[in-house]
Amino acid sequence: MDAVTGVQTCALPISAVFGATGGIGAALCRLLADGGTRVWAGSRNGEAPRHHLIDPFRFDLTDEASIAAAVATMTDDPPSIVIVATGVLTLDDGTGPERSARAIDPEAMSKSFAINAIGPALVAKHILPMYARADRCVFAALSARVGSISDNRLGGWHSYRASKAALNMLIRNFAAEMRRTHPHAIAVALHPGTVDTELSQPFQANLPEGQLTTRREAATNLMRVIEKLRPADSGGLFAWDGEEILP
Repeated sequence: MDAVTGVQTCALPISAVFGATGGIGAALCRLLADGGTRVWAGSRNGEAPRHHLIDPFRFDLTDEASIAAAVATMTDDPPSIVIVATGVLTLDDGTGPERSARAIDPEAMSKSFAINAIGPALVAKHILPMYARADRCVFAALSARVGSISDNRLGGWHSYRASKAALNMLIRNFAAEMRRTHPHAIAVALHPGTVDTELSQPFQANLPEGQLTTRREAATNLMRVIEKLRPADSGGLFAWDGEEILP
């Protein structure tokens, strides 16, 4: 009940996006806010798309203390949908995906794991305890089809594939853990397809016609998948069109 007008009001749905300045993350923030959802929008520099329903926050995926501090600010208004829209294929120093085992570099591989697997796991560590046991809550992390072991027929891209496979396993672990205490909670990995972002730009030249999607289209596809998820889907890896990708 609004204290001024006396009109019955309903609280806005709340979501959180970790990685709000990335191509897909920013598009998700805008899509959610345009639809009337309040969005906690996190990035390393504290920037986020401008919208009256978007509340920016700062975090560093490789700094657990910053993740814990960011999540603590959400305590009074916890999100029911959390999306970790982070990931790296080409490192900041230009190191790209390995084409052969000879190109494996332990430092580069550790950075890939830190961003693609360990960082999302730390977000889950601090977010999942906030979920209400009786409500439908979703934890989703952007993964990739190439993280599927059974789907790997070409090899290569060792660090990226392995770190995304690790993320997929972590999601399965979180789902099993949450199932025991939160029967309506859902934890999934999502494959957004090939999206026109900085991550995919070096590899767009040879794509078949129509395979590249815009950021807004990708965000729309992902939210459609999230909206249709059921608790029985928890622990899975799902593509942008709702297809489940086998591990």
